[in-house]
This record gives sequence, structure tokens and C-alpha cells, in this order.
Amino acid sequence: MSLTIRPASECRYDAVSLGEVMLRLDPGEGRIRTARSFRAWEGGGEYNVTRGLRRAFGLRGAVVTSLADNEIGRLVEDLIIQGGVDTDFIKWVPYDGIGREVRNGLNFTERGFGVRGAVGVSDRGITAASQLKADDVDWDHLFGDLGVRWLHTGGIFAALSETSAETVLAAVKAARKHGTVVSYDLNYRPSLWKSIGGQAKAQEVNRAIAPYVDVMIGNEEDFTASLGFAVEGVDEDLSELAVDGFAKMIDSAAETFPNFQVIATTMRTVHTATINDWGALAWSKETGLVQSTHRERLEIMDRVGGGDSFASGLIYGLLDGQPLATALEYGAAHGALAMTTPGDTTMVTTADVLKLAGGGGARVDR
Repeated sequence: MSLTIRPASECRYDAVSLGEVMLRLDPGEGRIRTARSFRAWEGGGEYNVTRGLRRAFGLRGAVVTSLADNEIGRLVEDLIIQGGVDTDFIKWVPYDGIGREVRNGLNFTERGFGVRGAVGVSDRGITAASQLKADDVDWDHLFGDLGVRWLHTGGIFAALSETSAETVLAAVKAARKHGTVVSYDLNYRPSLWKSIGGQAKAQEVNRAIAPYVDVMIGNEEDFTASLGFAVEGVDEDLSELAVDGFAKMIDSAAETFPNFQVIATTMRTVHTATINDWGALAWSKETGLVQSTHRERLEIMDRVGGGDSFASGLIYGLLDGQPLATALEYGAAHGALAMTTPGDTTMVTTADVLKLAGGGGARVDR
């Protein structure tokens, strides 16, 4: 593996995420439109990865984000602290009392069940995180003086505003300057891009960021919509045709961006909201394409955050010096396990992941 990872002894943090952390409001088994109570969680596509590395794998992590300084922001902070993630790099913005100028993001999420798919309704306009600017963070202090082994960010945060895209660029450039590995999850969300230029804008932004990325993560739609790589026959499942098509897409991406050391994707076939086939693929220059265990008809409680948990398992394996095929198994197992519990974030242990990745089943542990 050609990834060069800084020694843990030289760095305060194993992993840092750059992205928005929202308050997730979950109606449980019910629906948002008829709910009378919600369970509160924290979550965010980029943050979930470092939180998983901290809680499931015991690594040292921090999040770079911004919150409006009110009771909702302090609740999100409390949830982040419970997750074990360092809050030193949260920029607190004074709240105006109404939310005209700044606010905190909310994410109402239904899990779905059977033929009723999951539903997400975000309320994240003019949030503090979307207004975070490149010069709000001392990147050289973070990556140079303190030291970070791995930075994770992604296309959700980059889509929030013009300044968030500029902030991502500043972060990935500084990370590379100081020898920090950069991973990026394309995480294309049409709703985030449609009012600011759609796919064309997504490709403009993500193609500017991609040259600074070492580990690129995304599914078929992500690579097509966010980077413009379209290959006939690719679909988000694990059929032979889909695997072959994704391999061709990877070849195109690696040729265009030779800085990509690893490219990874989750692939699933959705039978119902609660029954999915689940697996993953990854590529490196040394190994070529490798494929994880394919789990047919995986039972799912809450699919939100499964991809983020895949990313944290993959990153854990790579930070641990494992071969790509092993790291991929860690990612696929962690994603599968995370989807058996509610909320965006993981509730499993390293032992759980290693057991499933090694072929363990669901027999009772006593």
C-alpha cells in the first residue's frame, strides 16, 4: 500500500473530520408527520466517520465545525462529547435570538420499514457550519503543530455554501502539506446542489478538491454526478455486470486523478427498507480491485450512517497497517453492524467488527 501515514507518536489526533454536525430528530418506528415525540441524536456525514473511529475503534479524534451558541448548539456539543470526539475546534457563533443570521442544523429522519423507505428532511439553511470560512481555522497549527494522521471530509459539507467549498479546499491543501492522509466521501445529495447549479456545480467543486484526495469514497451515483464519470452498466448492486462497470469507472477516475491511492464504494441491492444485499469494493494501484464478503438479505434497522461506518472501518484498517482487502472487510462489517441499531452513529466495538469480518455470526455471546 502506497499510503504514507504519520506515526501516532508524532500526532495529537489519529483522525479529524471537517463537516456540519446536525441535531437528528428521530420519530422511532413512526413517521415525522404524525410524531408527538422525537429521540435526539447528533449526526453528520463527515463527523460520523471520526466519531466511529473514536467509539468503535478507540482512536483519538476531533471535529472541525461551527455551531450557533444557543441551547440547541450546546445539546449538539454535549452529544459530541458523549461520543468522545474533541470539541476544541468548534467555532461558536453568537446567536441572534431568532435565526435570521445564524442557526443550527436539524435533520428529521424516518428509518423506514418494509416497502416504506427511509425519509430525511433537513432544515439547515444559513447554519453556522455553512458559514465557516477557510481563515476561521488555523490549519497549520492543527496539522503542523498538533499533528493529524488522517483528515476526512466530503461532498455534503462542500455543497453547503461557496465558503464551505473554499474551506474544504484550504483544509485538504494544508493537510497534504503536513503529510496528513486525506479521505473524501463524495456523498452526492441532489437537494443540496439543485439551487446552486446542480450537477454542473457539483462537478466543478468536487473536481477542484479531488487532486488533493488520497482515499476517494463514493457509489456509482456519486462518481457520475460529482465527478462526471459515467460508465454504461454500472448500478448500485453487486451483480457481475455492476462490478465490471465499476471497475471501468475506477480506471477512468484513477487515470484522471493519479493522486488517488485508494478508491472505495459500498454496493447494495435494496429489496425493502429493511432487507438489503450489502457489500463493498475497493481499489489500489498495488492490489487492483478487491471485493468484501457479500451479505445477501441483510436485515437493517436504520440504514442512515451505514456508509459513514463503512468509511470509518476502512480507515481504521488502513491506519492499522492492514492490507486493503482486510481494511475493506472491516469497513463492510462495521457498516453492516451500524445499520442494526438506531441513529446515525455506531454502537459497536472493535471486537464486534473483527468477529463479523472474520466470519462470525449472530449466535448469542455469553
